[in-house]
Amino acid sequence: MANDLNLCQFIGRLGQDPEIKYLPSGKAVANFSIAVGAKWKDKQTGQPQEHTEWVKCDAFERTAEIIGEYLRKGSRVYVSGSWRTRKWTDQGGTDHYTTSLRINQMQMLDPPQQSQQGQAQAQQQAPAQNQGQANHQQAPQGQQQGGGFDAFDDDIPFDMPYRGLALNAV
Repeated sequence: MANDLNLCQFIGRLGQDPEIKYLPSGKAVANFSIAVGAKWKDKQTGQPQEHTEWVKCDAFERTAEIIGEYLRKGSRVYVSGSWRTRKWTDQGGTDHYTTSLRINQMQMLDPPQQSQQGQAQAQQQAPAQNQGQANHQQAPQGQQQGGGFDAFDDDIPFDMPYRGLALNAV
């Protein structure tokens, strides 16, 4: 008999900020839900239809820490992992079951956050911080301050069409 396969993949958006907890061992745990939408046209009426499925997700250790640091409500994310059902008993003795995706791979799909407003605020704050410094140095002419990507153009032999951050958990 062949091995069984428990692999689920979803692309969706977080419904709220992830909840990060730490186990007594110090390992991080992230819990969040993503909305996975489907759209279709009703064959009888021709009207567009929509359905949203909410998928509970759990991540552990470094993946959980990165999720807590970078993902927020509305973040678009790809997750894959195994489908798990856990049983728990409430204080009244009633058994409950919770099904969730245990993440072993995650990729952020949104571009990095670089709003014009945030850049303008940073530029306004920078001169105020430098007012008391007499030894302000400028980058030599011909070089970009901060090292920009132009300095690395010759080292990259290919274009990266997908700029998301991928994580594989072990």
